Parts: sequence; C-alpha cells; structure tokens
Amino acid sequence: MEKLLITRRLPEKVLQAARARFDVTLRDNTTPVDADELRAALRDHDAVLPTLGDLFRADVFADVPRPRAKILANFGVGYNHIDAGAAQAAGLVVTNTPGAVTDATADIALTLILMTARRAGEGERLLRAGQWHGWAPVQMLGQHVTGKRLGVIGMGRIGKAIARRCHYGFGMEVVFYNRSPVADPGLPSRQVDLAEAMAADFVVVAVPGSPATHHMINAEVLGKMRPTGIFVNISRGDVVDEAALIATLQAGRIAGAGLDVYEFEPKVPADLIALENVVLLPHLGTAALEVREAMGLMALENIIAFFDGRDPPNRV
Repeated sequence: MEKLLITRRLPEKVLQAARARFDVTLRDNTTPVDADELRAALRDHDAVLPTLGDLFRADVFADVPRPRAKILANFGVGYNHIDAGAAQAAGLVVTNTPGAVTDATADIALTLILMTARRAGEGERLLRAGQWHGWAPVQMLGQHVTGKRLGVIGMGRIGKAIARRCHYGFGMEVVFYNRSPVADPGLPSRQVDLAEAMAADFVVVAVPGSPATHHMINAEVLGKMRPTGIFVNISRGDVVDEAALIATLQAGRIAGAGLDVYEFEPKVPADLIALENVVLLPHLGTAALEVREAMGLMALENIIAFFDGRDPPNRV
C-alpha cells in the first residue's frame, strides 16, 4: 500500500476515502509545512497531498535529488507555491483541483463586491460597538451595484463565473482583460486592454498566481482606476503589490477594496487593517464543506489514477 502524506486536516469524508486506499499520514496542523518537513515528505512518502503555503521550491527538490514521492496532488487550483518545473525535473507529477473551486470562489468575489460597495463590514462594526443610533437618510451611504461596469482581470473559469453573476444577476456591463484572446466569454462582454478594465466601477482580479502575474497589479496599474472605483482580489495575494494598494487607499485615490488573499498571508499589514473602507476576509474563497470535500476527492482521484497507471485527470 502506497504511503500518502496529507499536509493539513481535510474533511472527514476525504480522509476516509484516502485511508481506504492508502497508508495515510495526516499532518494535523494548520501551519504550512516547514523546510525539514518538505524534504522528509519527498523522501519518506510515495505521494504528497499539499496545499497553499507548502513551499515546494526548486531548492527542496535539489536537496532530495532522488525522491521516493512520485506525485504532488495539490489541494487547490492555484499551485504557485510549487515549482512545477523543478518537480517534474525530479520525476514528480503535479496535479491540482480545477473546476471544484469555481463557483465558491466566484461567490466570494460577489460577497466582497457587495460588502465593500454597501459598507457592510463598517456598518456591522458600528452596530456592534453600540454606535448605531437609528436609521437616517444619509447614514452609511455606499455605492449602488446594479447596472454598474465590472472589469474582470483574468477571464478563465472563475473570471467567467464572476462575470455571469454580475451581468445576469445585477445587470452589470462587463469588460475584461485577458493576456490571450477569449473566443467565447459566455456572456455579453468586451475584451479590452488592462487600463480600460481597471477603469471600471468594480475591478475583480481572477488571474492565477505565477511568476508572470507577480505584482501584475502595481502602483501604475492601480493608477488607472477611477476615484470611485472598488478593487477586489480573490486570486493570489502576490498578484497585487500590497504596499502600492495600501498607499492608493490611504491617499483616497480609489473608494475601497475587498480582499480575500494577501501577499504574505497569514500576515495582514496593520495599515490595511486600519482602513475602514476595506473588507478583509481570511481566505474564505472555497470555505464550504461540500466544496472542500469535492476538492479533496478530486486530489485523491489524481493520486489513485497515477498509481493505477492512468493519466491523472488534472495534471498541470
């Protein structure tokens, strides 16, 4: 029976399925795998099921030139914490879990749009602090969402799902920026350059994390937004130059931001926390039980296929 390391506790349904097929070691810890554990994972197991923050970089594979492990089945669609090229050079297959995360992540984007536009986080803090003294016509005025323009940065599965919700649910006009042409966006929309997409009323970033997208949203790009614009990021934290975003918000050059991911998470800068016009979520994008179960079972299917001699369905 092959030895499988699972680096973080997963839903019980997934663990039961894993134990029915593999000799499972569960690392029951909420923190990312440290440097020694990364190397031991490759040396001591046939397969590893890692997730966000488990930094399988090139130096890890260099230190374990003949790994026992043959597959890294990432729990999540984003795998920028894994150097896929170095892994493959070391003889490992790398897989991920696309599809399972699409709708849940799109839902979080809509949550952030609505919370930021309607000042929901700020309003709840006011009420909980006992500072709400009754309804007033000009109290807590936010922005209307219906009928506004949405700019999507990255029109993949998740970007399209966000666009559909905004267009068909809120009557929003959709423009989008994508690094390659999108033949069928699946809804009425226009592909535009980055500057025009950033000038929308609401801007949502939905690109994958990779060296090519690191700090894609920098001070210059943020400068294309309108003063009433609201910025939302549900992709990866390092896609955005966080310091530049903070400076933009502090200077009042945009109206607000909604964030589910952070450049150095779980560290969130105090300057960001101090801003009332920012909604901050603790990376809740896929945090629904049925979604996490689907992700885990998809990761397992990739591993099972590999050891059964089949091509894993979600090889990256």
